Amino acid sequence: MADSAQPRAANLRLGAALTRRAVVEAANRAYLAGEPIDMSALATDLGIGRSTLYRLVGNREDLLSTVLAEATERTFRRAAAGTTAAGGTELVLDVLDRFMRAVVEAEPLQALCRREPLVFIRLALQPGPIEQTSASLVAEIIDTESAAGRMRPPVPPEVLGQAIIRMCDAHLYAPLLGRTEPEIRTALDLVAALLGHRPEP
Repeated sequence: MADSAQPRAANLRLGAALTRRAVVEAANRAYLAGEPIDMSALATDLGIGRSTLYRLVGNREDLLSTVLAEATERTFRRAAAGTTAAGGTELVLDVLDRFMRAVVEAEPLQALCRREPLVFIRLALQPGPIEQTSASLVAEIIDTESAAGRMRPPVPPEVLGQAIIRMCDAHLYAPLLGRTEPEIRTALDLVAALLGHRPEP
């Protein structure tokens, strides 16, 4: 009896000191392992009640949005770090190309889309943390390239970032919207046109 009480006491202490970050990291681990994010299982694993869990991170879709927004940022920053483009519009297009291809190949996202395609589409294509994160990251690159004099955006970077992400998402997630495969080339052509980019002959 004493042996079984000790882990329970430890869990209660963990729950009392648990932070929102700890919950998000636990959910991140489940997502990256290709597992569903189950609020009851998560609360049990963390040694807290469901009410405490919801108080820390909101409902399941709130938590899933946070996890996907963080995955988006990690993927985007890796794409930006790997670009070989010199700068300007070419750099923006190259980063977006690398980013979208990495998203298509992401196994945890594939697993989620197989299980819950409608949930993912709702979270990804409606205003919220995922779109906000993506648009902010694109705006950040455009702002950097503009400040360096390597491009002249036609509208403010934050407006342009949101427009680009909405355009790319509609083509990136084409298979979930009834089409056969991701339309990355089309998305990039549209972004190039929006930025006034003319490829060299």
